[in-house]
Amino acid sequence: MTTQTLTQLEQHELFLRRHIGPDAAEQQAMLNEIGAESLDDLTQQTVPEAIRLQRELSIGDSHSESEGLAYIRDIAAKNQVFKSYIGTGYYGTEVPNVILRNVLENPGWYTAYTPYQPEIAQGRLEAILNFQQVSMDLTGLDLASASLLDEATAAAEAMALAKRVSKAKKANIFFVADDVFPQTLDVVKTRAECFGFEVVVGPANEAVNYELFGALFQYTNRQGQVTDFTELFAALKDKKAVVAVAADIMSLVMLKSPGSMGADVVFGSAQRFGVPMGYGGPHAAFFVARDAHKRSMPGRLIGVSKDTRGNQALRMAMQTREQHIRREKANSNICTAQVLLANMASFYAVFHGPQGLKLIAERIHRFADLFAAGLQAKGIELVNDTWFDTVSFKGVDVAAIQARALAAQINLRYDDDGVVGVSFDETTTREDLTALFDAVLGCDHGQEVAALDAQVVAASRQSIPAELVRKDAILTHPTFNRYQSETEMMRYIKRLENKDLALNHSMISLGSCTMKLNAAVEMIPVSWPQFANMHPFCPLEQAAGYTQLIEELSTDLVDITGYDAVCIQPNSGAQGEYAGLLAIKKYHESRGEAHRNICLIPQSAHGTNPASAQLAGMKVVVTACDKEGNVDLDDLKAKAAEVADQLSCIMITYPSTHGVYEETVSEICDIVHQHGGQVYLDGANMNAQVGLTSPGFIGADVSHLNLHKTFAIPHGGGGPGMGPIGVKSHLAPFVAGHTLVKPGRESDNNGAVSAAPYGSASILPITWMYIKLLGTKGVTQATQVALLNANYIMKKLSNHYPVLYTGRNDRVAHECIIDLRPIKESSGVTEMDIAKRLNDYGFHAPTMSFPVAGTLMIEPTESESKVELDRFIEAMIAIRGEITQVEAGDWPSDNNPLHNAPHTMADIMDPAFEERPYSRETAVFPTTAVKENKFWPTVNRIDDVFGDRNLMCSCVPISDYE
Repeated sequence: MTTQTLTQLEQHELFLRRHIGPDAAEQQAMLNEIGAESLDDLTQQTVPEAIRLQRELSIGDSHSESEGLAYIRDIAAKNQVFKSYIGTGYYGTEVPNVILRNVLENPGWYTAYTPYQPEIAQGRLEAILNFQQVSMDLTGLDLASASLLDEATAAAEAMALAKRVSKAKKANIFFVADDVFPQTLDVVKTRAECFGFEVVVGPANEAVNYELFGALFQYTNRQGQVTDFTELFAALKDKKAVVAVAADIMSLVMLKSPGSMGADVVFGSAQRFGVPMGYGGPHAAFFVARDAHKRSMPGRLIGVSKDTRGNQALRMAMQTREQHIRREKANSNICTAQVLLANMASFYAVFHGPQGLKLIAERIHRFADLFAAGLQAKGIELVNDTWFDTVSFKGVDVAAIQARALAAQINLRYDDDGVVGVSFDETTTREDLTALFDAVLGCDHGQEVAALDAQVVAASRQSIPAELVRKDAILTHPTFNRYQSETEMMRYIKRLENKDLALNHSMISLGSCTMKLNAAVEMIPVSWPQFANMHPFCPLEQAAGYTQLIEELSTDLVDITGYDAVCIQPNSGAQGEYAGLLAIKKYHESRGEAHRNICLIPQSAHGTNPASAQLAGMKVVVTACDKEGNVDLDDLKAKAAEVADQLSCIMITYPSTHGVYEETVSEICDIVHQHGGQVYLDGANMNAQVGLTSPGFIGADVSHLNLHKTFAIPHGGGGPGMGPIGVKSHLAPFVAGHTLVKPGRESDNNGAVSAAPYGSASILPITWMYIKLLGTKGVTQATQVALLNANYIMKKLSNHYPVLYTGRNDRVAHECIIDLRPIKESSGVTEMDIAKRLNDYGFHAPTMSFPVAGTLMIEPTESESKVELDRFIEAMIAIRGEITQVEAGDWPSDNNPLHNAPHTMADIMDPAFEERPYSRETAVFPTTAVKENKFWPTVNRIDDVFGDRNLMCSCVPISDYE
């Protein structure tokens, strides 16, 4: 008979024991190893008492997985998923099930990290390269980025690029056509204000009347018109202006490319290529430019290089982590973008192929033709006389149409000037069209789809002018023409997945990146239609479920951060930094102190910090760090006093970028406040704060939260990210608003930083589930075990590698840095050699050479068991033993397992391997654990220099497939 109570039996299945890696016995063994009695004892030893919370969080009790799913299912049911024809950049789409199951819902894809270690990321790199090829083919331009955050922020990046490369150096005007999507104009205006640019909005043909550095046009425009811009673009380029075009990716299957019209930059959302609307995101933006502008491109480029065996291999080119090199002079603050969604879009193009895409586009266009014909047959005046998918009309009883449409659960676009718009998509059916006629014309309209179809065919309608019909071939590469059966597509996706190391294979111990468990139960609601199929601009009353979820999540994040309010809009950590700095900027302006524009940033800061400060129109002043990696208080005091009248803020990270709890953090806040500045606390290391301390309690005024780090949203191979900001009450009126969606907050009329009002809303259920399933005790214990795991690794490795920084009682926070510089000096073995050798042991390398060159920063997270930690420790110790053999001269410095790592099957099959001074087994099976679970890198070490000198960012030549 059991001696447990019913409560204890129920507690057994709570989520906490699933999320935390080490069980109670493992935790105690690790505590004994590091010299702590308990998790609370370790917390007291590690976290400065002055900043330690003296209260429990208010999240509440934890839920079991079944309870959490039942709760969120009730929330989802409150969303009303109407048939949406709103368009304006968001469209219904069919996610091919082979992609839904094998990519979006597959941890092999969604738990992968940004491909900084390309030898073990060749699969996702190929998928991203495919995305670049799709982007280039459809836009008619030379060079595409790996993806950006959304269409509106891509527009802002296009404006910044135009200023960088325009030869009209004295011009300060950026022209935006008045038929551009309103959310795009909103984001562009916000960015332009920071840069001091003047934005002029007017009819497209008036652009030539201004002296400007760049101009932006929509193709097709907000009301659906398709325009030939060839002559206008030529005239603008004669005036040295850079021409940017926001384009609809599906329309480009049928329409003449903007590049062939003379556009310099083309961008847009790839959402309708098989990525759900998701109430606004996440969606990948494509961004393509002329080759001449490659050094000014924002974001990342994937390029083709070669490995040490001379085989082609893929890597990130040029911009790789450029923020850490160029800092405030970087082209953009974007660190990573929506890679998982870009991959989905690329697979959508691969699966359908050019013929399938053409069929989808033509069907969408035919529905628009039929609808237009039906309206005209009833004497309704059309606003546009050309179109791809969108038909706009006027002179109707808008109120009556709206009432009938809502009764039929149909959303249309209603403009302020009495224009009604209807945008069709690939989900539209014949029955939908009939219901649409009922809503617009009334029940006795007499329009039959079959009859209209016959009329349209007979009339040979020219809704796309002949000169704008695409005549060139697209997607001719074999990749887009060989995987149209589901069998082949499934195998192609799996073949790429097998080339990538993700969390479903082993621990990814990246410092500053918190690659924790993204639990399956947290991911499940993302695919539900109640979350996935909502248009971000639908009436708020239809989104009651999203409203509840966002309000509950905001309440929990306010509790966790110690702030007073949260803004959910920023759709990446970099966007969160930018949004937080804008709130500070607007706060100073409201007090008549617009001259405060200096941002203090410690030397150790994340590279996105200075890039974001520059983006917000601030000047960066760097403050020194002491020999322990802490902010140098004397230098900070001196510089804060020196710039006191102009001081806007400081950007700090806590725990520090060096992985320790700085004792003086509250004093840092006090110094800045004394001189009239605000404190921005970077939320990258929140995984060492939750439940133990908080930014608000420490004394900060604003922080962004990386929901894709601390709060369990997966990294997706480089995105999606989510970076909401928490603010104190005095900054709350100054957070981002939105031009189209206004829930009634004081900040509603502020400019936007992202296209959708709640950023990437469809992934918020992941964080909601994470917090609710763990509860108050769980989120706190997660932090404590993250500290335990990091200190355990630090202790076990400290006898083999020097640990660079420690805090009080020689403890680290949630990550530690090992110093490889002495090893390099004694052996010639570099941090790169060790990183690549870890690939042979089945591990992704820790963060390399950041924040200190020649180091590795290790962050195990709370989700890794003692078994996995020990396996990693065993690998690192074994590698140290290999280094010893190099130091002793047993192996030459240029011919040893580290120098030649990673090793591939091609290596060990090569007869010439016999000439190496170590065995095949040493190369690929260095430990028993590796033999039991071998991950094979598919390429050898990649030549970065060759890749940048011979830049090729398109699919590999067809000859390679022959």
